[in-house]
Amino acid sequence: MPHRAPVLRTSAGLLRRTAVVAATGALLLGTAGLAPAAQAAPTPAGFHPERDFAGSTVAAHEGRSAEAPLTSLAVTQTLGNDVSSWQGNVNWAAAKANGARFSYVKATEGTSYTNPYFAQQYNGSYNAGLIRGAYHFALPNTSSGSTQATWFVNHGGGWSADGKTLPPALDIEYNPYGATCYGLSQSAMVSWIRSFSDTVRSRTGRYPAIYTTTNWWQQCTGNNASFAATNPLWLARYASTPGTLPAGWTYQTIWQFADSGVLPGDQNYFNGAYDRLQALAKG
Repeated sequence: MPHRAPVLRTSAGLLRRTAVVAATGALLLGTAGLAPAAQAAPTPAGFHPERDFAGSTVAAHEGRSAEAPLTSLAVTQTLGNDVSSWQGNVNWAAAKANGARFSYVKATEGTSYTNPYFAQQYNGSYNAGLIRGAYHFALPNTSSGSTQATWFVNHGGGWSADGKTLPPALDIEYNPYGATCYGLSQSAMVSWIRSFSDTVRSRTGRYPAIYTTTNWWQQCTGNNASFAATNPLWLARYASTPGTLPAGWTYQTIWQFADSGVLPGDQNYFNGAYDRLQALAKG
């Protein structure tokens, strides 16, 4: 986009060793339910979180159209963007002047990475008058959905009913490190997403929006329709229309329609007028 011992003899030492064993057991429990291939290291080989962001894999797998998005969509569209460490420090006043009304900011990836520019981007967009939200880049083969959701919420993925904070979001897309579906079966992927979603809901009071593409969703979840009743859809498709949606959803809440444009980072439309965007933020 132009866009890291001596033998324990004392009772205290025995307690320390017991604690280590207990902690190890807790880590193993954290991967329960994942396929054997998914019980991997906390980060994949060649880990490059600074290059992973909402849509970083989309164009390579699905391409992009040169056609501009249609302006005659069913309802008024509200322009926004999404950013990550790739953009560095963002000039939010300029973004707002160019039409941005909301922004999603990458907060975390896996269970070890936090965006070093998160504070500037998340607080800066808010201070410039944008409605902002945080998202997590999922690595479903490295730890459980609940574990990653906890890392996310603890490192910026919160929500408050202030009318200026969008629901947390889960970015689940093509694997930048290997197999498209991260080595998970369709049922295991659905379970992972459900675990992430339920944990975010229990921690923040909001179900997360789900960022994905229709093609990925069909391939990796079997086009599961069970999330549409609770989770807003943030659809990625670089074309003139949103196209076919994943099963269950009858409309997209947000459409990432291009990976470059007048705003920093990716270009998005909220599917409604500004007052509906405010309603989403208020929950």
